[in-house]
Amino acid sequence: MNHPDAGVPAPAGVVDLASARLGGVALLANDEFFAEKENLLKPGRGVFIADKFTDRGKWMDGWETRRRRTPGHDWCVIQLGLRGVIRYVDVDTNHFLGNHPPFASLDALSTSELLPADPQIIEGLRWIPIVPQSPLNPGSQNVFEISNSEPSTHVRLNIFPDGGVARLRVYGTVIPDWTKMPPDNLVDLAAIANGGVALACSDMFFSSMNNLIMPGRSDNMGDGWETKRRRGPGYDWIILKLAAAGSVQKVEVDTNHFKGNYPDTCSIEGCHAPDALTGDLTSTNTAWREILPLTKLQADTRHFFERELSPMDNCTHVRLNIYPDGGVSRFRVWGLPQLASAR
Repeated sequence: MNHPDAGVPAPAGVVDLASARLGGVALLANDEFFAEKENLLKPGRGVFIADKFTDRGKWMDGWETRRRRTPGHDWCVIQLGLRGVIRYVDVDTNHFLGNHPPFASLDALSTSELLPADPQIIEGLRWIPIVPQSPLNPGSQNVFEISNSEPSTHVRLNIFPDGGVARLRVYGTVIPDWTKMPPDNLVDLAAIANGGVALACSDMFFSSMNNLIMPGRSDNMGDGWETKRRRGPGYDWIILKLAAAGSVQKVEVDTNHFKGNYPDTCSIEGCHAPDALTGDLTSTNTAWREILPLTKLQADTRHFFERELSPMDNCTHVRLNIYPDGGVSRFRVWGLPQLASAR
C-alpha cells in the first residue's frame, strides 16, 4: 500500500543509513532559521500544513535556512546511524516549491572520532565528494547513484545557496565492525544493524518488510510486516540476506501487536547462496533447506525456537513463510557468523 506522500520507494537491498530510527543524528548546521535540521532524518516525506506559522515565519517540515544575502552556501553534517557503503542518496524537496535550493552536493567521511562542534575544524576534515554540485527539482525526490565504495560514518549535505530540504535519505549497505562483537557469542545475523537485508517478499500491502529486522520490539501494529488478506490458495513469504554466513542456532518470531491478524502457522528455510541475485532466490531452482517445520503461532507473542530447529551451517539467506497471511512484527536469526564471509 502506497501512501499518497510515499513517493518513490527505497531501492531494494539497501538501508537508510542516516535514519533517526537507526541512530542517525543531524549534528550541526550553519543555519536552521526557519526549520530544524533534525527534520531531515524523520520518517516519511514530510507534511504541509497551510495555516501553520511560527514566530519566524511559515512552519515547514524539513530543514530550511534563511535567505542568504552574502556569498557562500549552507550545509548540514549528519552522523550516520550505521556505518556503511553508500549506494544511493535521495535529497527530497517535498513541499519546498518557491524555497528549494537550486543545487546541492554531498560529501562523505569515515572516522571513529567524535566530531567537534567547531565549523572550521569540521571544514578541515578529510571529506570525500560523492555527489558533485547538481541541480535539484522543487517538490521532488532527487535521487543520485553513488560510485564510492569506501564505508562512511558521516555525510555533509551542501545546498547552494540556501533554501529548504524536506528529507535526506542515505541508502547503503551496512558494514558492521565484527571486532566489537564478543567471539563465540550468538549474533542476530538478520538484524539490520548487523548488516542483514530484506531482499523480497510476496506482499507488504499494510507495512514494509524492512520493519521485520529493525532494532527493538515494535511500537504498534504498523511497525511490523503485514500482508493483505489472502483470498486464494498459497501463502506469504519474505527472503532475508544474512549479515554473514553462519550456523543458525536460535530463532525468534514475534507477533507483537498482531491479535486478529497474526499468521496461523509459519516455517523457516535457509540456503547457502552467497552470490545469488534476488531473482535467483525467488525462483524454484534455489535449494532451500528446512530449518523450522510448519509450526503453530499465537497472537501477540514472542515465539522462541531452538530445540525445534534443524541445524544449518554456512547459511547465507533465510526465508520466513507465513500461512496463509498476516503480520509479524520482528524476526531474529541468532547464529555464529563465519567472519571470512562477513560483508
